[in-house]
Amino acid sequence: MNHIIVNGKVSKGTINKNIYGQFTEHLGRCVYEGIYVKDEDNIPNVNGVRTDVMKALKNIEVPLVRWPGGCFADTYHWKDGIGPKEQRKTIVNTNWGGVTEDNSFGTHEFMEFAEQLGCDVYLSGNVGSGTVQELSDWIEYCNMGGISPMANLRRENGRQDPWNIKYWGIGNEAWGCGGNMNAEYYSDEARKFATYMRNYDSEHPIYKIASGSNGPDYNWTKTVCERAGNMIDAITFHYYTVTYEWNNKGKATGFTKDEYYRLLHNTLKMDTMINNHSNIIKQYETDDHKIGLIIDEWGTWFDVEDGTNPGFLYQQNTVRDAVLAGINLNIFNNHCDTVVMTNIAQMINVLQAMILTDGEKMVLTPTYHVYDLYKKHMNAKHLESYVDSDILNDEEELKVPRLNVSASEKDGKVLVTVVNLSESEACDVNIMLSGLKASSVSGRCVTGDAGDYNTFENPETVGICEVKAELSSDGTSFNTTLPKNSVCSFEASLS
Repeated sequence: MNHIIVNGKVSKGTINKNIYGQFTEHLGRCVYEGIYVKDEDNIPNVNGVRTDVMKALKNIEVPLVRWPGGCFADTYHWKDGIGPKEQRKTIVNTNWGGVTEDNSFGTHEFMEFAEQLGCDVYLSGNVGSGTVQELSDWIEYCNMGGISPMANLRRENGRQDPWNIKYWGIGNEAWGCGGNMNAEYYSDEARKFATYMRNYDSEHPIYKIASGSNGPDYNWTKTVCERAGNMIDAITFHYYTVTYEWNNKGKATGFTKDEYYRLLHNTLKMDTMINNHSNIIKQYETDDHKIGLIIDEWGTWFDVEDGTNPGFLYQQNTVRDAVLAGINLNIFNNHCDTVVMTNIAQMINVLQAMILTDGEKMVLTPTYHVYDLYKKHMNAKHLESYVDSDILNDEEELKVPRLNVSASEKDGKVLVTVVNLSESEACDVNIMLSGLKASSVSGRCVTGDAGDYNTFENPETVGICEVKAELSSDGTSFNTTLPKNSVCSFEASLS
């Protein structure tokens, strides 16, 4: 018997809903065909936004979406995407596939999508090829309620009221596709851009997000916090999980048992990175000024599917991806004292997607179902949790713990999310609710063979099933059996 303890008396605070944020970029078929369709596509939509996709995203209660990139953000000039569509400038998407971008999906279209979804937005500003004036004008265009040149332009384009957008990124991957800057240079650029990122409504202050490091580049975080920390509200870092290395990412399907464990071993490094980045950030905070940590690109990145455009980053999504998503979301929940947002890459048809589309067809991925299981963690009170279980595998690069967990409490209910990392073995678990007493408990689960995935022909191979939980007579614990390579959520009603 393996053991989990959920301590109802100890908490790191509230799990920010934005930990469950999404990311959509002008990359492959993420925006066009994924979110946005045209009349000639003959796909049901409301003002261009696919109705089937919208219904699915509403079900997982998406709290926030990052746009327009990614690398695309630092080539994107927002004025190209406003005004009459027939007059918008056509460009080449030099980052992703060299395809033509007609800018038919711009600020107004994205905000239409966000308003239909009822989510917040996080706009990435162009620092790499843009100007201070350009980003300043975009903020004025979106947030100015009174009379001004940009507010008047917004009204000419059909939007009377400001959107009052809170979250603004100061570039993206400034160390790479966002300008190949060093940390010192970017810090000075961030200070300059932040100076002109104005608030236009005291009740809706903006939140300035600095472009952070590539994974465990702690010097980048230290330098930016040291030189620009007083002018930003948060700093990011990106970490994609690959099976081997960047030039040999591994396959999305058809992987071996060793590759299954190697990938999970690599994704568990996220916990160490968050610890280290957080410890650096804390050195530069004051009582009056906190700096949040954001992982605004994360997830699996595999070799592209055969026969697809290599610049479109289309990959299948298996039960293994679901297990990886569950692990990371548990890690983020358990670091809710410093992690204020994350954005899985990406929402539709790209990398570790929630949804895949093919013309009028749509399929939900195993990762989508994990977000469904975890959605009640959003804005809940984090509860400390502990695992007593063994380690799987002997080889160092394949070692993983058998179990991974996080827990929260909201509205008189405790949610415990548990991942069984074993590729072949079910796991008996006793979950103790220390300082808590439950009157009932129910469980749901995503599981299957590690390589299982949904297709347009068989869209329900992987879904959510029930998992039984037996509550003790005194309501202070329950027993369950976790299926192999599974992500399970247990909801206990408190008495």
